[in-house]
Amino acid sequence: NLVSNQKSLTDLRIVQEWLEANKQIQSALVPFSAEYNGAKHDMIGAYSTVSFGNNLNFGVITMQDEAKALASVGEMKTQTWMISLAFAFIALIIGFVLSRQLTSPLLKLASAAEKIADGDFSTRVETQNIAEIGMLGKAFNLMSDNVEEHIARLAKAAEENRELFVGTVKALAAAIDGKDHYTRGHSERVSRISVAIGQRMGLPNEELETLRISALLHDVGKIAVDDAILKKPAALTNEEFEIMKTHPQRGYKIMSQIPAMKDFLPGIYMHHEMVNGKGYPQALTDLEIPLQAKIISVADTFDAMTIDRPYQKGMILPDALDRIKSFVGTRYDGKVVQALVEACNDGQIGIGVVRLKSNASKTPQNQIVREKVVA
Repeated sequence: NLVSNQKSLTDLRIVQEWLEANKQIQSALVPFSAEYNGAKHDMIGAYSTVSFGNNLNFGVITMQDEAKALASVGEMKTQTWMISLAFAFIALIIGFVLSRQLTSPLLKLASAAEKIADGDFSTRVETQNIAEIGMLGKAFNLMSDNVEEHIARLAKAAEENRELFVGTVKALAAAIDGKDHYTRGHSERVSRISVAIGQRMGLPNEELETLRISALLHDVGKIAVDDAILKKPAALTNEEFEIMKTHPQRGYKIMSQIPAMKDFLPGIYMHHEMVNGKGYPQALTDLEIPLQAKIISVADTFDAMTIDRPYQKGMILPDALDRIKSFVGTRYDGKVVQALVEACNDGQIGIGVVRLKSNASKTPQNQIVREKVVA
């Protein structure tokens, strides 16, 4: 169409350039404009000169609409972009997979380390295939094994020390009670009654254990009281009673020298305080008296009321409870007395028996029968 619409081919810019080149340029790419089909079009053409000698030259000229010629270039650019994007996407996926393979084990190690820091020394990690990560995992597990073993040894040593400590406390309490034939086993019974009351009041195990030890030691000050007063087979005189009343201070003075006894001092020092402020040694009132001391006070009185003495026969259970309840609001805390009554009504505490719940402190949980006292 382009050729047929031309009056002369020499009117075409590409032909003119070929003629002007005069064999100096053998081939060239030439953009030009031409009119055909009633419209002007941008064209692109190429020529090449073929020489046959004797100044006989032929020119081979090709022409094409520029838009059509460049369309294939655009398609190639699009295809190149698509291929590049595809390769980039594939590379991204491969990188993500590889990074997961590297970071996932490290995240597991970090998570395991946090668990160990929180006290879960049984935590282990799964060994990975990647050599370095696998070695790190094995080293971590070895560390966990060593830490767990060390903690187990420490726990065992702590338990042995605790048992030794409790055994020493029991021996001391027995030595104190042994000074008076009629109160033999008193501290052990007060300890068990106190724990039973504490269980009824919902105290946690740690507080129950502290209560138990404090009750075992509540009369430790009596070790400094004259045996003639402790073993007197009759009621004490006013002067003798004033001396007996010093045993809380004496016990506090003895035990306060030992840092490990700090948590047990309230029960030792304040178990003879009364909620109305008329107790001793400090005449404290209700809110000033720690719960530990309030519980031991009730347990101490209950055991003293129900044991036979040379000058006084022990009360039966209902009478002892009625007597203790009559002192609510004056001597004793009402909630503590109510816990004692409930424990007695359920058979947990009785004359000659104390049953502790299985989740109590680490004392034996079987039935404990008090020693029978013979006058």
